[in-house]
Amino acid sequence: MTAALGYYTADLHLHTVLSPGAEIEMIPPLIIQQAVRRGLRLLAVTDHNSVENAAAMIEAGAGEGITVLPGMELQTREEVHLICLFDRLEQALQWQARVYACLPALKNNEEVFGSQLVVDAQGNFIAFQERFLLASTTFSVEDAVHEVGDLGGMVIPAHVDRPAFSLLSNLGFIPPALAVPALELSIRTTPAEGRRRFPQVCQWPLICDGDAHRLDEMQNRTLFKIERPTIAELRLAFAGQDGRKVLLE
Repeated sequence: MTAALGYYTADLHLHTVLSPGAEIEMIPPLIIQQAVRRGLRLLAVTDHNSVENAAAMIEAGAGEGITVLPGMELQTREEVHLICLFDRLEQALQWQARVYACLPALKNNEEVFGSQLVVDAQGNFIAFQERFLLASTTFSVEDAVHEVGDLGGMVIPAHVDRPAFSLLSNLGFIPPALAVPALELSIRTTPAEGRRRFPQVCQWPLICDGDAHRLDEMQNRTLFKIERPTIAELRLAFAGQDGRKVLLE
């Protein structure tokens, strides 16, 4: 029997109040309200080097029928940002344990970087995360892609068009054997402009996410045609297999 495919408008890169630099409005209920306004059906919560607000986001999204994938924006030792996505919270927590073990033992300076807040699904305060999250881990890009894959997850290099913290700006190229299914553009660059400015990206599927640190930065430009919102289905969409596909405005 042919699978019933549907369309999922997605933003796979957003931050909560756990991330340095995120506005206080970036709490689960307000993020989900904004997602509903933007017509989003699929989100990924990708705080810097942590997944501690993923459970709250998943719970908040379920109340509105929005799937939230647990994820993380990892900073590698090359200062490259990678979107790490998982199907299950247990996978993401295993990855977090590995990441925390590879972060420097630095305490967050709230006066400089702001508070890093752990909250519940209603946005209520639970705890401060005192570990400094806006730091480089000891993972290389290749190591991170390999280890996330071993846990059943998927890595997408973040905002490759940016002049800092990106694969192209920091490495200068896309390693030919890097096992990633797609690349992400920032909201500053259209697909046509991205392919013109960075010929290296032409062979890759592209997505555009908000990298939102405030509500009005959330994006609805990426559309997946898939059976269900899972990592396996997203991989099929990026590969253009079995009727799945990804469209980018």
